[in-house]
Amino acid sequence: MRVCVQGLWHLGSVTATALASRGHSVIGLDADGEVVENLNQAVPPLFEPGLESLLSQGIASGKLSFTTDAETALSNAQVLWVAYDTPVDDDDKADTDFVIDKVKMALPQLPSGAVVLVSSQLPAGSVKQLETFARKLCPEKHLMFACSPENLRLGKALDVFLNPDRIIVGCRDQKTRAVLESLFAPIAAHIEWMQVESAEMTKHAINAFLALSVTFANEVASICEMVGADAKEVERGLKTEQRIGPKAYLSPGGAFSGGTLARDINFLSTAGKKYHLPTALVDSVKTSNDHHRTWARRKIIEICPGISRTRIAVWGLTYKPGTDTLRRSASVELINFLLQKGADIAVHDPVVRSLPDRWKGKVHLRREPLEAVKGADLLVIGTEWPEYRQLNPQEVKAVNPELVVVDAGRFLSSWTEHGLNCVSVGAPYKAEDMPDAI
Repeated sequence: MRVCVQGLWHLGSVTATALASRGHSVIGLDADGEVVENLNQAVPPLFEPGLESLLSQGIASGKLSFTTDAETALSNAQVLWVAYDTPVDDDDKADTDFVIDKVKMALPQLPSGAVVLVSSQLPAGSVKQLETFARKLCPEKHLMFACSPENLRLGKALDVFLNPDRIIVGCRDQKTRAVLESLFAPIAAHIEWMQVESAEMTKHAINAFLALSVTFANEVASICEMVGADAKEVERGLKTEQRIGPKAYLSPGGAFSGGTLARDINFLSTAGKKYHLPTALVDSVKTSNDHHRTWARRKIIEICPGISRTRIAVWGLTYKPGTDTLRRSASVELINFLLQKGADIAVHDPVVRSLPDRWKGKVHLRREPLEAVKGADLLVIGTEWPEYRQLNPQEVKAVNPELVVVDAGRFLSSWTEHGLNCVSVGAPYKAEDMPDAI
């Protein structure tokens, strides 16, 4: 099929590349000339495992190209796949107008009978808004609209896109469904078909439920720390309950970060206010999560009251493993806080090659993990890169025998067996058990 993918940051670049790899003829459209030029040179806008290689293959095959020219991209498209990463500010408020306005400008340039498939994260009712606009602006086009909410995860995006458990698709009629069946046929056999508004709400509900699960697990874990229980044992008890299940998202650890989950929490909260419905449960998720975001700060201060005289190592800076994105990274937020308190900081990350300008002269980037640990009072596991699990804990202990490891999610839980002092969410410990030097 001939597909135009509109919006070429993470979601769009992955979508375009993956579709071309399955035989579709794909042209990516974005107003950012630098992004488009880089993509045509097989340079993605951010790091995603396997993406650069698949980009090169798609371009070489002639199935994949990128442009800033809307007429070239849209005039022959059977499907316009809207794949903007909806902008989110620091308060988790989404700039949905940005996406809506971009799509509105594209609609008049589509051929008659084209399908507009929205995957960008937008509040329920957005597709209907676009349908209303199209009927007024270009009724002769007979455009069809559908929703397939994005389900990607940074660091695993290609695998999630090309090997999904199922795909959610909302559409209005059989004609639209037939087009989308052809589009998705090379990707997934299991498609959950539903109404457009149901597909929009499904995305909100999934992210809200995941957010609720994370905050519930961490609230329980915080109480575990106080009463001497082990939250990992409690997790095991929960997951062996048939009414909950082994795959439930109930692991104690860090707060959820990034804008994805919080964006949908805000969408639901806003909808509740609009229709005068109480959403106390949904509203409380953000409050609880915001408090838990300070867990590492609170533990570090508890262990190191003289933080201005403390040397702290941080392993992992990125938002999550498998990406080079620093925006909304919990590690970055923690380092900003530690700098305000006067701590001396050394960091390591497998993919980060340069630090933000504001850290110049204040944060020291080390080429090897053990270099960052030398002379440190504390080691914080910021991003759970698998490379860190391959390190020998005895070597770490040899470099720094008195090191205390702040490991929120027990990523390196086996290190306690080698005599290292580890502090984790939901693990009982006493500050007085830490080395006197701290």
